[in-house]
Amino acid sequence: MKPIKVGLLGLGVVGGGTWKVLARNAEEIARRAGRRIEVTRVAVRDVAKARMRVGNEVEVAADPHAIVRDPSIDIVVELIGGDTLARELVLEAIANGKHVVTANKALLAKHGNEIFAAASAQGVMVAFEAAVAGGIPIIKAIREGLTANRIEWVAGIINGTTNFILSEMRSRGLPFAQVLAEAQRLGYAEADPTFDIEGVDAAHKLTLLASLAFGVPVQFERAHVEGISNLAAEDIAHAARLGYRIKLLGITRRRADGIELRVHPALVPAERLLANVEGAMNAVLVRGDAVGPTLYYGQGAGEEPTASAVVADLVDVTRLHTADPGNRVPHLAFQPDAMSDTPILSIEDTETSYYLRMRVEDRPGVLADIARILSDASISIGSMIQEPSSDGSGADIIFLTHLARERNVNLAIASIEASPFVRSTVTRLRLENLT
Repeated sequence: MKPIKVGLLGLGVVGGGTWKVLARNAEEIARRAGRRIEVTRVAVRDVAKARMRVGNEVEVAADPHAIVRDPSIDIVVELIGGDTLARELVLEAIANGKHVVTANKALLAKHGNEIFAAASAQGVMVAFEAAVAGGIPIIKAIREGLTANRIEWVAGIINGTTNFILSEMRSRGLPFAQVLAEAQRLGYAEADPTFDIEGVDAAHKLTLLASLAFGVPVQFERAHVEGISNLAAEDIAHAARLGYRIKLLGITRRRADGIELRVHPALVPAERLLANVEGAMNAVLVRGDAVGPTLYYGQGAGEEPTASAVVADLVDVTRLHTADPGNRVPHLAFQPDAMSDTPILSIEDTETSYYLRMRVEDRPGVLADIARILSDASISIGSMIQEPSSDGSGADIIFLTHLARERNVNLAIASIEASPFVRSTVTRLRLENLT
């Protein structure tokens, strides 16, 4: 059977890894796919550098449009990143009847509905396993492996940079800025780490997981996103004393009135598997009604782990290249005409438990006044600790609440901060038991 011809857009970290894995494991991959998968054209900015890497057997050019228009190319692999030129190239490839493999979570989080609709109309596939959690096969697990289940919720550590920073802050007691600088030195964080530390990267990925889990359109703009840049080392220490670890989580949960879609730091009980994911590793916990909780763990980034997912998609597309489009696995797990319009809930409608820390005057009656404010907002206290403040100016009080609605917590915080006996803003972190 004749080989599948691949056009590769980009030969950076992931593109180079994809080239390396395809070359090294060519025979094994062909045995699995049923035919050889050959990269025949590469588009890059630095043509000379790319030629040194791929040799003379592959055509290397600077114009990516030439690849997406080439009638001999069966699959276009988009690894250039961004969501402007990448969107243009992916849509052009689809219009020319080519399948697409991409690792571009930002592209799909912002333009996925348009891209998947175009692919369905053309009868081609868009595969994106590498867009979420690197080498962990979480897309395939939700789209295929758990297809018998009604997914209840998905919670994940899906950004390795922030997990490395939080792990180091906890284990070494260092402040955020110092650990971020170390993460940049080690290559875990970019020179501009904004997308990672402010939760945007995780929200891109979570958006795709929510669509796969619940059969709703991609709705990145509805996600609630908080990062870790304002997280204090003292809260990590307090959490540890209380039996918790703080992780940046992406959480999407099905409820009777809609779907939660949120990224933020959260306290996780230390005995939970997810709490013990350390360093730059990723993990995703999925709960289905039939199977219960399942955990997927591994490297969420890097040259060859991400390339592993890209090549797995190439094998899938190769296997199904000649299949009837109507019998292929849908892009977002559910048939296009069966997608749901279930609303994405506002963060104010979220229901979870909370960690609240505040500095107050150390005098009789203060604790009772705060407890009354919480009670008036229908917030039940689970536990509380009080200790003298480090500067001797008052007392630090930490409450862990039972399940409460975010809207009520916001009202309570506003009342507490307006009280004359409170000497700080209230630090609020959500608490997730993940059961």
